[in-house]
Amino acid sequence: MITTKEMIALERAASKKGTFPLNLMENAGKEICRVLNEKYDLSDKHLVIFAGTGNNAGDGFVAARECLEICPTLILLFGSEEQFSEETKENYDKIKDAVTVVHVHSAEDLKNFQFQKNHQLVLLDALLGTGIVGEVRQPIAFGIDFFNQLEGIKVSIDVPSGLNPDTGEGSKSCDVELVIALHDIKAGLMHLEDKTMIVDIGLTKNPLTSSQMNN
Repeated sequence: MITTKEMIALERAASKKGTFPLNLMENAGKEICRVLNEKYDLSDKHLVIFAGTGNNAGDGFVAARECLEICPTLILLFGSEEQFSEETKENYDKIKDAVTVVHVHSAEDLKNFQFQKNHQLVLLDALLGTGIVGEVRQPIAFGIDFFNQLEGIKVSIDVPSGLNPDTGEGSKSCDVELVIALHDIKAGLMHLEDKTMIVDIGLTKNPLTSSQMNN
């Protein structure tokens, strides 16, 4: 298992050796698509990605690009593009014209929205991941509620959105059957170990020293 602080330190160490956040995001998205297709056979499914604005969403955008070659893919974007990190924006720009993107700012934006009836849904939670700070705010809170209301195969990237990755606490969170953990299971999610699959995103397996963690 790994803490958020340790994960950030590993990513910084990787950047110093030439593996940058954009590389990690690309690796993560490809692995997410691979796992989804191997486990659920996406060829007869419809993938719906619940995206926030952080790097978790960026992982989801890469996954969308990869999965689009296999199945119909839709992105529900909860938040504003102006909030994207550089890496997330780059991957959003690569996919936004190839799929339908529904911008969601409130419940009204989905009031009359309906999914196609001829596909089973795979719902991919890319709302928050490890990026949660304090209580979940709108429109992410509505996104979590809407995610939980729908029927389908439900999967989270790294952390079920709404849960603190270090403590496992959260007042509301995405209820999923699978968590695709990036690099390692997060320290607060050991109670979800039986429904977690760990994927390699290109980070070192070596433990960090305390000085590396503080740099």
